[in-house]
Amino acid sequence: MKKLKFIFLLTLSSLLFLPSMYAEVKLPAIVSSNMVLQRNTTVELWGWADANEKITIEASWLDKAINLEADNNGDWRLEVKTTDSKAPQTIKIKSKTSDITLENVLFGEVWLCSGQSNMQQPVKGYDGQPTFGSVNAIAKSANPNLRLFTVDRIGSKTPLQDVEKYSAWQEASPANVAGFSAVAYFFGQQLQEILDVPVGMIHTSWGGSSVQAWISKEEISKYQEVNLDDVDITKGTNQIPTALFNSMINPLIPYTIKGALWYQGESNRGEPENYKTLFPAMVKDWRTRWGIGDFPFYYAQIAPYMYGDNEVFQHANNSAFIRETQLQCLDLIPNSGIAITMDIGDDYCIHPPKKKEVADRLLYNALNQTYGFESVDYAAPIFESQEAKDGGLILKFKNAESGLFAYEKLEGFEIAGEDKVFYPAEAEIINRKNLLVKSNKVANPVAVRYAWRNWIVGTLYDANLLPASSFRTDNWDDATRAVE
Repeated sequence: MKKLKFIFLLTLSSLLFLPSMYAEVKLPAIVSSNMVLQRNTTVELWGWADANEKITIEASWLDKAINLEADNNGDWRLEVKTTDSKAPQTIKIKSKTSDITLENVLFGEVWLCSGQSNMQQPVKGYDGQPTFGSVNAIAKSANPNLRLFTVDRIGSKTPLQDVEKYSAWQEASPANVAGFSAVAYFFGQQLQEILDVPVGMIHTSWGGSSVQAWISKEEISKYQEVNLDDVDITKGTNQIPTALFNSMINPLIPYTIKGALWYQGESNRGEPENYKTLFPAMVKDWRTRWGIGDFPFYYAQIAPYMYGDNEVFQHANNSAFIRETQLQCLDLIPNSGIAITMDIGDDYCIHPPKKKEVADRLLYNALNQTYGFESVDYAAPIFESQEAKDGGLILKFKNAESGLFAYEKLEGFEIAGEDKVFYPAEAEIINRKNLLVKSNKVANPVAVRYAWRNWIVGTLYDANLLPASSFRTDNWDDATRAVE
């Protein structure tokens, strides 16, 4: 009798817990209602279920349902062709135990935005550190065709399948725009208005983060040893190699994006040569893993700021060197663009308040290079060549088709002879397209440097008011600055 009772209870227990044997279909956080799918292309939907679970997917824009089966590990993935329809769409996902409906899905342009605190800075600003124009922007932000998704800051020693903390896809509104990345919002808001299509902005950044933290272990191990076995992931997380890639980038792959925006560099300013290797390696790593080709990658150059000693000259502590590296990365990263910020820094605040101007310059890159607006100028003047003449040096620039411009007097120029000692110099725009740089203290000049210090306000522009980066015409590693 006791044996029969035991069998009955065992059978009852099995029946009660039978549903738990079948896992419901689970979707990654980035795949949800209100999301924006990249329009008129092939996108991927993916998730998890029981091993070999049969799944049916119905999409409002498709004529037929799609039947698929999870693999032996319960993973499933599906490629779906989107259209350029502006109408809200619905996706239904069904299995033996699941009936999921994703509503209010739009087709549009999807951009990933990452970096450190200047990308993280919200529209409302930081405490005591404003974002100019924030109140007006927030007040006017309600827009059902602009969608926002934020990955919260968390690190991991190993690649995660899904983000652990996040703010799900939402229609832009004063309630959520205030805390969203200012650069990402201003870019997305204007792109949506100009293209008149839905836009989705994915924000995943962490203040103070190094580029090493955003690279996969497989890629960064080519350049340095990485062993996180004994590392406390909760301390200095944003500086731990691979930690942010694992938790804040990997879970977003393969969500189809149009391109990426990047604003980072302050945390690597002391190692410009290493950054020249690691930053392009990071971009290549991301592109390889997304598997959608060399998608557009536009980034902001760090702005001038009073990093301690403003007189430091021939040393990596002079942030002109990392700005130079970022400019050089244009030639190292295919399909890239840069937003120069020489004129919009802040001497004692590392978070300049003019975030819309940064977003504008990133947007010009996207409009011209990605969306075919050929009349929108995006490329700032870049030093190209020099010629000795009239006791000075004539400098010529690329990207100055419409000429050079200065609001008032050009400042920040220095000139040197063969002794490699730089003296303050006078600069003058010649024939509207070139510069004449000279000093009565340098009879036979051979090199010029411009804005070659931590803090300075840029004064040189092209005629479309795109500022020139700090630059040097030499490659000396033993130059000095004259003592006045």
